[in-house]
Amino acid sequence: MPEFLVPVAIVAIIFVAFPAVVLHYQTEIRKTKSISADDERLMDDLWKTAQRLERRVEALETILDKEAPDWRREHEERPHA
Repeated sequence: MPEFLVPVAIVAIIFVAFPAVVLHYQTEIRKTKSISADDERLMDDLWKTAQRLERRVEALETILDKEAPDWRREHEERPHA
């Protein structure tokens, strides 16, 4: 390899190749930090399911309050496992 190509290659590696590699991986990291469309749909489904379950629990508590008014006190007195 001729002598003048060595410094050119070193300069190219330092000022072109290295920054290109760093920027490439920074871009890849940013892409993976955001959630995908599938993840968004999954989160939306989970949120809707949680809301439905919350409404069901509230309905059950309302029924229990009417049918067995002391259920909350009895539940609080029991030691938890």
